Amino acid sequence: MFGLGVPEILIIAVIILLIFGAKRIPSIGAGLGQTVKEIGKIKKDLSGDKEPSKETGANEASEAKSESLEGKVAASLQKKVTDKVLGQVPGIKQAKQIKDKADKIKKIVS
Repeated sequence: MFGLGVPEILIIAVIILLIFGAKRIPSIGAGLGQTVKEIGKIKKDLSGDKEPSKETGANEASEAKSESLEGKVAASLQKKVTDKVLGQVPGIKQAKQIKDKADKIKKIVS
C-alpha cells in the first residue's frame, strides 16, 4: 500500500489523533465513509448508463457517447453536491430560492 509499513501508518495515526482529537475522529470517519458511499453510487449510476459499442469502426459515435457521458457525470456530481450543500448549510436553500425567483423575474422583464 504505497510502500507504507506498520510503523509509518502508526505515526500517521498518532499525528491525526493529536491534530483532530479523539472526539472528532469518529465524525471524520463517518464523513469519509459517506463520501466513499456517494462515489460508489455515482460509479454504479454511470456504469448502468454506459452501453458498450458493438461496432469497432464507430469512432464518432463513441466520441459522442463519451462526451455525453462526461456531461452526465458532471451534471450528476453537480446535482449531488448541490443537494448536499442545500441540506447542510443553513440559509443556502433560501438564498437559492431567492436567486431562482430573481432569474424568473429577469427572464420575464427581458
